[in-house]
Amino acid sequence: MTDDLDETLGYEQARDELAEVVTKLEAGGLSLEDSLALWERGETLAKLCDRHLAGARERIENALAAAESEGDPTTR
Repeated sequence: MTDDLDETLGYEQARDELAEVVTKLEAGGLSLEDSLALWERGETLAKLCDRHLAGARERIENALAAAESEGDPTTR
């Protein structure tokens, strides 16, 4: 498990894998080393999810700004 963000994972894939990591950590019974590796993977996945969400937020804000500048009455 690396600290590098896996840019090939989509939001849903990263979110689902993060949920699996949390489930495994909550279940316990892992060695310290395995727990730390899972924690690190979870941190990486959380950062990737944040990036995806920030990108989506930016796209929505840009679309709304473009619609406002064109005088779209549905954005008022």
